[in-house]
Amino acid sequence: MRAVIQRVSSASVTINGKTISQIGTGICLLVGFNATDNTLDMDYIINKTLNLRIFEDENHKMNLSLKDIHGELLVVSQFTLYGDCRKGRRPSFSKSGDVESAKQKYLEFKEKIQSAFDHQVAFGQFQADMLVHIDNDGPVTMLLDSSKLF
Repeated sequence: MRAVIQRVSSASVTINGKTISQIGTGICLLVGFNATDNTLDMDYIINKTLNLRIFEDENHKMNLSLKDIHGELLVVSQFTLYGDCRKGRRPSFSKSGDVESAKQKYLEFKEKIQSAFDHQVAFGQFQADMLVHIDNDGPVTMLLDSSKLF
């Protein structure tokens, strides 16, 4: 499983001109699943997302987590996180897995992260053409891979 964590002052998801989700200060989490991802991969990403110290304390040091600041979370599925651009000019998405399997994993991930975080969690819509507005604060962007490839 792969994820992009972006510290945001606000973020929202719009589909067909209608805003379906929005948050204030917190994290916009873009998530992608591959064919071999399981519960342990999800737990790793959830734990890192909720506890990564990327928010500033009173001394302006990144020392606080999303939980510490009681921030908000927006989760958006993004299969392109498994796009392989090493060959040619068109990305290969062969490692993204099939759509139905990814959808089931996304639904499971939604349940798990909602139960792990007791503050606002908003979501994008799986397999929709979404306009994601992100006010990246810092900017702070972190990449996660449950296989620890980076």
